Amino acid sequence: MRIGFSVPQFGPFADPDRTAGMCAALEDLGCHSLWVGDRLLSPLDPPEGYAGGGRMPVRYGTHLDPLLALAVAATATERVRLGSSTLNALWQPPLVLARALTTLDLISHGRLDVGIGLGWMREEYEAVGVPWQGRGARLEETLDVLDAVWCSDPVVHSGPRWTIPESTVLPKPRQGPRPPVLLGGFTPYALERVGRRADGWLAASMPLPFFHGLWSVAVEAAERAGRDPAALRRVFRVNPEVTPAAAGPAEAHHRGTVRQICDHLRQMCTAGADEVLVDLQLTTESPKEFLDLAAEFLTELAPPTPGEGRP
Repeated sequence: MRIGFSVPQFGPFADPDRTAGMCAALEDLGCHSLWVGDRLLSPLDPPEGYAGGGRMPVRYGTHLDPLLALAVAATATERVRLGSSTLNALWQPPLVLARALTTLDLISHGRLDVGIGLGWMREEYEAVGVPWQGRGARLEETLDVLDAVWCSDPVVHSGPRWTIPESTVLPKPRQGPRPPVLLGGFTPYALERVGRRADGWLAASMPLPFFHGLWSVAVEAAERAGRDPAALRRVFRVNPEVTPAAAGPAEAHHRGTVRQICDHLRQMCTAGADEVLVDLQLTTESPKEFLDLAAEFLTELAPPTPGEGRP
């Protein structure tokens, strides 16, 4: 199991100097990856589609740009993988997005994982003037353009939304033929797309029956497309609500003691390429608290010494 953490970029952590220092400290603790999130705004009225129908956490209204935050993380670290979970890819033209991601792959010396999704907040789409309807088809063409820019020379694309004349678009990413692309989503349509054309799934910690049902859709789609499902990566995000006493079993996928939450994550991570993404930005108030809790999760999720079980 690989273990990653969120790049500090929201609320009290939305300070580039603080972000850089904390990313370096997280790498020193021994994590494998660092991931940014993507928010444009936090509506004062409950946004349509928000879990539970309540107000979003206040600190989501204070945020650093995800790609620039990744650039900060890239220059502050040397070893960890750097990804987005998830980048809302439809808010800018895909050619512009491809250029930015190529630059990030070069800045990080080939450590970039491109995690993209559709988002869920209609208000953000309205604010940037991108149609809410037809998001799936727009994402499909976005992936086509990214592949064309990264993998072809010269580059050419003709589609219903964008046209690129035969052109030189250089440089190419350091990773060949392109950086890994992981897709988010929790619907059958999203998982079918993961199996058909992605390198992996940006998932979440969830009850096991729900997880197995969704993952079977991706497996079947990969097999139909002639792809190996075992080659697909899975990154399980958890925004933990850490409590001093154990929570009920139905909540253990996101709430409870560190041990309890990690036990559930271990049940989900059944393949060697599986990864855990622990987002501590809503759980902690200061860099010290963030890093101390990250160290607890790393200790708990680390494999036991051979011959020793967990206490």
